Amino acid sequence: MFYVKNVPGWERVLRVVAGLIVAAAALALLGGMWGTVAALSAAGIVASGLFGFCPMCAMVGRRLDKQGK
Repeated sequence: MFYVKNVPGWERVLRVVAGLIVAAAALALLGGMWGTVAALSAAGIVASGLFGFCPMCAMVGRRLDKQGK
């Protein structure tokens, strides 16, 4: 793998669910260009939940505790 997961399982689920809700709400309520921009931003949150890697968390040094240490 080219990356190390830095988002725990419970947070991954939360990111995917919240991102999908925000994307749907943005498209339904805002519409137009701003709705699309907000939905694409939410898609980034969904992607970080699916992959288990958050670039911003990596920049501040966040790491998952390894089992067996």
